[in-house]
Amino acid sequence: MAERSFAREVQKLRLGDGEIFEGEGILAITKALLECGVGYVGGYQGAPISHLMDVLSDAEDILGELGVRFEANASEAAAAAMLAASVHYPIRGAVTFKGAVGVNVASDALANLTSAGVSGGALIIVGEDYGEGSSIMQERTHPFAMKSQFWLLDPRPNLPSIVASVERGFELSEASGTPVMMMVRIRTCHVTGTFKTRRNKRPPLSVREALANPRREYSRVVLPPMTYAQEQDKIRTRWPAAERFILENKLNEFFGPEDSRIGIVLQGGMYNGVVRALQRLGLADMAGESKVSLYVLNVTYPLLSEEWIRFASGKTAVLVVEEGQPEFIEQALASMLYKENCATSLHGKDYFPMAGEYTGQVMLDAVAGFIRSAAPEMLSDRQRAPNMADDRPPVPDLSKVVPIRPPGFCTGCPERPIFAALKLVENELGSHQISGDIGCHLFAALPPFEIGGTTMGYGLGPASNAAFDGGGEKRSIAILGDGGFWHNGLSSSIGNAVFNKSDSVILIVDNFYSAATGGQDIPSSRAGNASKSTNHSIAQAVKGVGVEWVREIDHTYDVGRMRDILKEALTTDYAGPKVVVASSECMLNRERREKPKREAAIKNGARVEKPRFGVDEDICTGDHACIRLSGCPSLSLKKLADPLRDDPVASIDRFCVGCGNCGEVADAAVLCPSFYRTDVVCNPSGYEVFLSGIRQALIRKLQDFRARRRLDFGRA
Repeated sequence: MAERSFAREVQKLRLGDGEIFEGEGILAITKALLECGVGYVGGYQGAPISHLMDVLSDAEDILGELGVRFEANASEAAAAAMLAASVHYPIRGAVTFKGAVGVNVASDALANLTSAGVSGGALIIVGEDYGEGSSIMQERTHPFAMKSQFWLLDPRPNLPSIVASVERGFELSEASGTPVMMMVRIRTCHVTGTFKTRRNKRPPLSVREALANPRREYSRVVLPPMTYAQEQDKIRTRWPAAERFILENKLNEFFGPEDSRIGIVLQGGMYNGVVRALQRLGLADMAGESKVSLYVLNVTYPLLSEEWIRFASGKTAVLVVEEGQPEFIEQALASMLYKENCATSLHGKDYFPMAGEYTGQVMLDAVAGFIRSAAPEMLSDRQRAPNMADDRPPVPDLSKVVPIRPPGFCTGCPERPIFAALKLVENELGSHQISGDIGCHLFAALPPFEIGGTTMGYGLGPASNAAFDGGGEKRSIAILGDGGFWHNGLSSSIGNAVFNKSDSVILIVDNFYSAATGGQDIPSSRAGNASKSTNHSIAQAVKGVGVEWVREIDHTYDVGRMRDILKEALTTDYAGPKVVVASSECMLNRERREKPKREAAIKNGARVEKPRFGVDEDICTGDHACIRLSGCPSLSLKKLADPLRDDPVASIDRFCVGCGNCGEVADAAVLCPSFYRTDVVCNPSGYEVFLSGIRQALIRKLQDFRARRRLDFGRA
């Protein structure tokens, strides 16, 4: 169950000629693919582009009606390899995944693809989430495009530009025989707007028809001596063809006056930020009409020397707006100026920071600084001041008033008890070398658990511990999620451990979904899926590649059993790889499925029980060990009115989902027995209401009796 459903929105994909589409960028991209006669689409989920895969999945019936093949690929590498269908056949294909990690995973297939070249249009849509909103290391897709010679599009973030880039991307690919990458930033993915639609087109040649008439051309096989000819073909044929197409079809855009003595050259994805900064300086209006010349690079690779020199000529200074580092575009443009003996002064990273996201304030400060230096007459007297007055209130230093709060597991997450159990094991056996992996469980590296200190790639948690797996006083522990297991872990980590006879412990966290990327189904998902094959056992898979010591636990909230299995794995005499598969459903997905049903049942008058947990304030010792071992967001502190008890006690707030982890942890760690469970009954029967009334009356009598016997020191 994905975190967002587009079942209703995808019906807009059926719009025909001249109708108006309104919606998000990811839906516009999908509509553009159908309008362009795409023959097959695929990809791998991953934020922020993950919702594009969700859109495609929800639109699978519409794709099927047009004869379009849809594949939810096992990894980015599998998705990129799918584009092989466009090498020999004139079929348009598109795949999508996250950049730059997705591009890294897919690099082998992508490099072979661009070496061979394509007959049909091949489009790779990469989600570039560079900046503070990203969940990955800070890298760019741009250098890969340069290295392997993909043409790289970076469209302006509005729906007409996005739709046009999809069509032009296919045409550019076909005109140059080269696959094209289209970079969509998170603002592009989720920007909303409108555009005029065209009817969807069936692919001129479907993959079914191509399968019936196979083609091959040995010159496209990536083997010597063909590879040497392919490299020459890139330079002598494909590159000039791409430059001609970009120039003749005006893929890059120009805005503002041609005779402005200063200019700004920018990536297409930076357009809205640049125009907003100019608006705040009084140099652009609400419609985007700029008083400064703008050269918008909707194609950031290759760069066109002819087009660039024509823009720069006659200008005293030009600012390059290039988010990220190194400054590839700025260096290339500077080289072109030098070769043409052009005297225009080029600026970029001297005004912009070398690294980091170009937020609104960063953009404003850099653009203002450039114009203040290069064309001060365009600014007001106040704006020309080196430290121009700022009407905004000062930004408070929140570090002084807001405590540090690292990200963590959701309330009720079944992974939390796993790491509570591991903490208990380490308390008994000592600390161990523990590697993590990409996924929700990586939050265990942060407080309160502080378990696992490295992550080297999706599915590579056990492989990253390989140097420690030769045997020693203590065994290494590697943690791997079910998504990473099916992505790359089965072969690169588990198979590697078996082959090398690693004396290690591998903990596979199975929450039934690819939870970290939005809750999509994977082979081991327990739910039925009409178009995918699920319910495949992880334990059977690891046994299939040679693991002999395997333990399964299907209820991770049983902290005591979880602790005992982990202890057994760390102390057994067996010397090969030991795999523990810990399974419980992701609570977030479970609540997405069950909460609407529960609320509907309550609304319809059905009797429904909801478990809730609480803390007995009279028993709680106030040492807060339960919080340090559980870390549940619903477990907090409460100050008592009792003057004899200074320390706050533990308290469970209304966000509790009734998983019971807090009580299990307290029991397994032999903490104070202050946790209790109560069942909240909605729409109780008449007998239950009557019985509850008797119980409450009896409790009040006992409370009154106790109060009368209590000594009162407040009276004289």
